[in-house]
Amino acid sequence: MGGSLVVRRIGRLTTWTTPRVEDAALVVRDGAVAWAGADRDLPPGVGDLEELDACGAAVIPGFVDCHTHAIWAGDRRADFLARLDAAAYTPEGIASTVAATGAATDEELVGLTHRRLAAMMASGTTTAEVKSGYGLTPEAELRLLSAIEQAVLGEALHVEATYLGAHVVPDGRERSAYVEEVIATLPQARRLGARWCDVFCDDGAFTVEEARRILTAAAAAGLGTRIHAEQLALTGAATLAAELRCASADHLDHVTAPDAFALANAGVVGVLVPVASLYSRSQRWSHAVTLRDAGVTLAIATDCNPGTSWCESMPYAVQLACLCMSLGVDDALRAATLGGAAALGLHDRGHLGVGARGDLLVLAGDHEVDLVAHLGAPAVAATVIGGRVVSESKSSPRRVASSAPTSTKSLSQPVGTSA
Repeated sequence: MGGSLVVRRIGRLTTWTTPRVEDAALVVRDGAVAWAGADRDLPPGVGDLEELDACGAAVIPGFVDCHTHAIWAGDRRADFLARLDAAAYTPEGIASTVAATGAATDEELVGLTHRRLAAMMASGTTTAEVKSGYGLTPEAELRLLSAIEQAVLGEALHVEATYLGAHVVPDGRERSAYVEEVIATLPQARRLGARWCDVFCDDGAFTVEEARRILTAAAAAGLGTRIHAEQLALTGAATLAAELRCASADHLDHVTAPDAFALANAGVVGVLVPVASLYSRSQRWSHAVTLRDAGVTLAIATDCNPGTSWCESMPYAVQLACLCMSLGVDDALRAATLGGAAALGLHDRGHLGVGARGDLLVLAGDHEVDLVAHLGAPAVAATVIGGRVVSESKSSPRRVASSAPTSTKSLSQPVGTSA
C-alpha cells in the first residue's frame, strides 16, 4: 500500500488534467492522488496526514524515463575520447561493455544498477524502463534480467524491464542462428520479469526483416514491443514500427515526414533521446519538430548507457529538448511525464489527476520554466513516489520561510526528523 501525504503551499501546481493552479495543495491517500486544487479550498479531514511544505515551489508529475540501459559494468572512456577526436559512433563499442559486464559479479552488477536508479530518483525519475542487452547470450541476458529485479527490490522507484537480446549480433555468430536464439529465449525472459522486447534495428545492428521476426515472436509470447529506429541511418525501422504498432520507436534521428505521419496514425510513441544526440556528437535535432508536427505523441528519455548517453538526469534531457530540439517547455515536460508513461502503457502516472499514482516532484524553483532555464543547478528539491518522500535535497537555491505549524515537514528538514 502506498503512502498518504498532503503537500501544501505549492506555488504552481501542474497536473496536466486541469489548468495550472497557483497557491495550491495536493492530497495523496494510499498511494493515489485524492484531491488537488487551491490551498484555501483544501477539504477537511486531512489533518491525519503527513504534511509536506513546498515553501512556494512549483510541483509537477514525476518523470517517466522510458528508455535506459542502466545495467552495465566497465566504462567506454576510449569511445568517448575518440569522439572528441571526431570519430563517429558505431555499435562496435558495445562489445567492450558486454565483456566488462560478463566479468562482473552478480553483486557488483546489482550494486552498480541500484546506484544508477538512486541517482535517477534523486533527479526526479519516479518510473524507469531498464533494458538488458549487454549479455548477448541467452544465459547472460537472463542473468541481467534477474539483476534488474534484484536492484529494485525495496526501492520506491518503479522499473519496467525490457529484454534486449537483439542489441547487436555477437562476433563470430551466424546471424540467422542468433536471431533464432533470441526468439527461443523470449518466454523465459517474460518469466523473469521482462514486460517488453526491444530490437536495435539500424546499420551495424539488426535488419528490418530480422527485427520483424523477433518483434512478431515477442508479441506472440505476450511481450510488448519497442524498437531502436533510424538512429544511425534511414533503414525502414520506423515504417516497421508503424506496421507492427509497436508501443514506441526510439531515437528516430533520420525519420522522414511520411514515416512520422505513419507513426502518428499507428499510435506509436516517438521517444526522443537528446542526450545521445549530444554525447555521440551526431548533432541531429530536427527530428523532434518533424515528429511533433506530424502529430506523434512524444516522449523524452535519458537513454542512460555507457557509450552514448552516460546520464541519469531527466531534467538535463528536458533542457536539451528545449534548447537544441526547439520544443517548448510545456511540450518537453509533457513528453518527459505523460509521453513516457504512454510509451510504457502506464496510464496511471505522468499526470496528477485524481486516481493517478502519487508520483510528484517539488521543484527547486517557484516556476516550472526554471527547471529548463537554470542550467547546471539541482532541479528537484523532493521526489515523492506513491505518496512517500523518497529523495530530498538538503538545500535549495530558493527557500521561502515556512509559516507552517511545527508538525509540518518543510523541505529544509530531512524526512523523518523534526525541527
